[in-house]
Amino acid sequence: MEHPWTWDQDPPLRWLLVDEYTGDTGAALGVCAGIDGLFAEPEPPPEPERFTLVGCDPAGPLREALQAASAPSGDVQARAWLPAVMLDPVHSDPVPGGCQRYDVGCSCMEELFDVEVLGHRPSIAGDGLVDAELRGRLRILPEMHWPPAHPPEARGFLLHGQGNEPLGSCRSTIGVFHDRPFPVEQPVTLVGCRPEEPLLTLMRRRSARNRHLQATVHAVDAAGRAARTYKVLSAVVIGSAPSRLDAGLLDITLHGGFDEPFPDGAREIYDLWYAGRPSRRNLWAGYDRGLRHEWAGAALFHRPHQPDRPPGLTYDLDGRFVTDIEGFYCAVGEAVNGPGGYFGWNLDAFDDCLRGGWGAARPFRLVWHHAEVARDHLVPGYDRPPYDLRSWGPAVTMDDLLGMFARAGVTVQLR
Repeated sequence: MEHPWTWDQDPPLRWLLVDEYTGDTGAALGVCAGIDGLFAEPEPPPEPERFTLVGCDPAGPLREALQAASAPSGDVQARAWLPAVMLDPVHSDPVPGGCQRYDVGCSCMEELFDVEVLGHRPSIAGDGLVDAELRGRLRILPEMHWPPAHPPEARGFLLHGQGNEPLGSCRSTIGVFHDRPFPVEQPVTLVGCRPEEPLLTLMRRRSARNRHLQATVHAVDAAGRAARTYKVLSAVVIGSAPSRLDAGLLDITLHGGFDEPFPDGAREIYDLWYAGRPSRRNLWAGYDRGLRHEWAGAALFHRPHQPDRPPGLTYDLDGRFVTDIEGFYCAVGEAVNGPGGYFGWNLDAFDDCLRGGWGAARPFRLVWHHAEVARDHLVPGYDRPPYDLRSWGPAVTMDDLLGMFARAGVTVQLR
């Protein structure tokens, strides 16, 4: 994506805002040298909480986990864990106002995840029922709704696990519904901004509710090419002043921000891409898992549109630094598409790339050098990527990847 602005100025204008949701969709709102709030230190993961499922009639994996939790052997204690427990309220008629029913569950549903099953005791709620003690975290999605302080109007809850497998039911809960502090909203400032007419129009409006913008952020490189990052800015314009960087530009203050800003360490990655596509392999190798994920994302956002190379070719994967699944995505991207190349940044995206359209036409051959590194690190278990608590689940193993290659008709030679 290119725009007719002059980029060779000081300070360089690094970030383009494009209206994707309101007003003139696709219109440029402005370019700026920086965005305070686009990069931030990640929030620490929430501390585990204690929950009780009162009057619980457990089924399936929950019943098995309760049995494992009460067994004396330390071995089976490891099985007393569940990736998720969905609490689906059983409403009385009429259904509470604002409740929306889905195929499974409703909008009043809550989810516990990373659940350690601690034990159970007989419940006074009924014969044969138990009070199940759990420790875990409540899924909080601010973009959807904030968890209520009081339980919904319901006769009880149906319990479902990851994949909607039945886990039984319970009459009520303790510890799930209570007041929780809202996160502190981080201020956002467009620093050194050259606004375009749509943004100037917003700034001239008197009413704050009419000064709301919702835009995607595009990273602009030194050649003026803009790459959409899929970071969404949702905010209200509350003020502006001549920029501290250049009096001919503006510093525009906003109320609101990003649901998920970049981690602060990703600045270095986008500084590198600003200068142009990386020219050496493995520049990502020194990053932790979170920043390796950001590297693969930057490779995706900056990916040039080009046809697949013909089938039958051989690609070499440098496996020395494949110590996690994010390292694999970085390495396979560079194996297929060269330094800074992209070939997936999660399992679904990798599967899409194997189908063609992302640099390599099938069938092809992949020589995986130093494969023993991945064999030692990509092992069975459960995984929670540090950049996304929502993705807790079974770990992606080397055997999983080799199976995907095989199903796609790709021959892999391990060295």
